[in-house]
Amino acid sequence: MTDDIISAGWRRRVFGWLIHAFTATGAFVGLLSLLAIYHQAYVSAFWLMGMTILIDAVDGYFARLVKIKIAVPQIDGELLDNIVDYFNYALVPAFFLLVTPLVPEYWRLVCVMAITFSSAYQFTQVDAKTSDHFFKGFPSYWNIVVFYLFFWQMNAWVNLIILSVLAILSFVPIKYVYPSRLDYLSHNNILRLSMWLATVLWGAATLGLICVYPESNKALVFISMGYAIFYLAISFYRTWKPLT
Repeated sequence: MTDDIISAGWRRRVFGWLIHAFTATGAFVGLLSLLAIYHQAYVSAFWLMGMTILIDAVDGYFARLVKIKIAVPQIDGELLDNIVDYFNYALVPAFFLLVTPLVPEYWRLVCVMAITFSSAYQFTQVDAKTSDHFFKGFPSYWNIVVFYLFFWQMNAWVNLIILSVLAILSFVPIKYVYPSRLDYLSHNNILRLSMWLATVLWGAATLGLICVYPESNKALVFISMGYAIFYLAISFYRTWKPLT
């Protein structure tokens, strides 16, 4: 019996280290995104950004599965996750904006500064994730925002306004849905499952848009943008009417 307990402990420890390593690979993939942007391989850069989002989406589930704070107590998994996420969700898309004409040339540094500063605030708040598992303030989804701006090809001044508003919203205590932690979204299991499935469908549709770029597809646009609007709507609703 004692040997079984020791063996189980070692397995948990090994899996814990592997999960931390998996999280850390997100930074390496993010670095490859920067390389792709530098070489103006923008579609490849978005594929790599998508990979970092996938890593971020599933590593927390694995960590909770093995009770990683018990398995590897000497590593602060939340700190590691925040470091990797700040790099991938803020710095990589900021670099994208810095070297592309998505915003007016003489406003790029100001725009990038707003993104990096607001994201630094968002990531370091003590209650950046609320007790009921929501993000407080715009959750620095800058890589996703940059993709949409790139895909829409709108006027650079319009892009600047959108980015500025989102940077300001980082400081506004609106609760945003945490797609992988839906415990307090609803008491109804079917609704929580539906939200999770909708998120997966959004991911597939958005990747589909990358596949067909520079062409478009109305169905994929409808799914991708429809989810984005629904995500904001349910986030605002839960801010004003929290689950009791």
